[in-house]
Amino acid sequence: MASDSAADSAEVEKLYELGERLNETKDKSQHASDYEGIIASVKGRSVKAKQLAAQLIPRFFKFFPTLSSNALTALFDLIEEDELGIRVQAIRGFPLVCKDSPACVSKIVDVLGQLLTSEENVERDAVHRALMSLLRQDAKVSLTALFKLFENCMETEREKLIGFLKDKVFPLKAELLKPQVEMERCVTDLVKKSLHDVTGAEFKLFMDFLKNFSIFGDGAPPENVQELVEIIEEQADLDAQFNVEDPDHIDRLISCMYMALPIFMRGASSSKFLNYFSKHISPVFDKLPEERKLDLIKNLTGSSPYVTAQDARQLLPSIVQTLKKYMPRRKNEDTNYNFVECLLYTFHHLAYKTPNSTNSLCGYKIVTGQPSDRLGEDFSDNYKDFTERLRITEELVKNAMKKLNQEMADLKKAMSAAKTEESKTKLKIEEQKNANGLRMCNNILAMTQPLHAKAPSFIGGNKINLSWKEPVKQSPASPAIGGKRSAASVNDSSKKFIANKKMRGGAMQSQLVNRALHDISRGGRSSRRGGRGWRGRGRGVVYR
Repeated sequence: MASDSAADSAEVEKLYELGERLNETKDKSQHASDYEGIIASVKGRSVKAKQLAAQLIPRFFKFFPTLSSNALTALFDLIEEDELGIRVQAIRGFPLVCKDSPACVSKIVDVLGQLLTSEENVERDAVHRALMSLLRQDAKVSLTALFKLFENCMETEREKLIGFLKDKVFPLKAELLKPQVEMERCVTDLVKKSLHDVTGAEFKLFMDFLKNFSIFGDGAPPENVQELVEIIEEQADLDAQFNVEDPDHIDRLISCMYMALPIFMRGASSSKFLNYFSKHISPVFDKLPEERKLDLIKNLTGSSPYVTAQDARQLLPSIVQTLKKYMPRRKNEDTNYNFVECLLYTFHHLAYKTPNSTNSLCGYKIVTGQPSDRLGEDFSDNYKDFTERLRITEELVKNAMKKLNQEMADLKKAMSAAKTEESKTKLKIEEQKNANGLRMCNNILAMTQPLHAKAPSFIGGNKINLSWKEPVKQSPASPAIGGKRSAASVNDSSKKFIANKKMRGGAMQSQLVNRALHDISRGGRSSRRGGRGWRGRGRGVVYR
């Protein structure tokens, strides 16, 4: 033991001598052998000597470019030592190496990125500090190295890396990304290259980051806003044939549509998503599980105001056909009030942009002076069929409203008599279901009533507030829930669509409401909802 201690002391003493000599001499290049001695000490046995070497190698690194490869190798050897103190000291030295040797930044960032998986808090903190120092030295090179590592690293490394980007890098974008526009464009390109194999959580994080860039923010050129949608469209895999038996693709499509909705509201076109629905999904819509149908329809509905007039013309036929499936010709047929509300809303917004397209589809007589009016052809059977479906739907909805209003009155009486908080909570939940059901019924009537005319007025803009959105606060002059209101009096808060509810929670609430309406109006059997998330491409992590 004494001999080992003496040997350690000798190694440390020798390193001090080498370091002092290099520190004192002006022409350090003449003492390469001293620096080689410091590098060689990494192979020794002394823990203290290795810690000292971890300090000295970075300090004199810039003076010996011909020994840079050996010096880096020595530092890399030190970060693999069992002794925590040695590893931490070596990590702290990396920014100093890069300060005067920028060519080393990429390689060292790659190594540090792999060390983010460390289970030692002290070591992980040292890695974070070193990486942040390098990002401040050269953000472009450092971020390029981190994103390259993200594409190629193992799952555990990837998770830690994206956590570092989220918690440490993204919040400091104003400080790190300079010049702003150039660096934002650089990071955008890096993100795009990394999206070929990401989980849903990773994709959402990257998109949230990009949306906060100035090049995509308020006042950004339309082509930049559309670029965000194009990134989401690519992730949704809209070039692939739709497979009704592929839940991953279905879930990815739904989540991507939901993610794109706020961007549509800023002027981007939703046409590609809706065209995909019309071409690929509509023909097999009946084969989808009920809960996936609802999610798809809700996202379709939210996207419909932002489609171009040209694409609206192409989409209307499939929307009308799908709408007819849920507006019965006979009173004893089952229907789905959620779908009716959504599809009527979509129909109105598409028809608002291309009204004369409804002449052949619904038998209307809308004159625009274009050959596409087709006013010389007889579509009276289409008009009779469509308006009969409207009439039956309205009758069923009104019957449901009577029963919902009666139930609401009964619930208020029960609430007054309730003694416990538990019973009051249950009653409030039922009241909310009924209130949402009445809002849905009111919406349906507001949208069916204008459609009986030979030349109806279609509802566009922000005039209908869909029932799954947060209710608009009514003024004292507004009609009570369950009362009659015209289409013009139904307010819209479409710009709050994303903020108001999570998609899956909103879908569940809407289905509960529809189930209640269905039981009231038809007495039929309710369906059971099953939950299923969708997974990233081959990465086994659920999208949320």
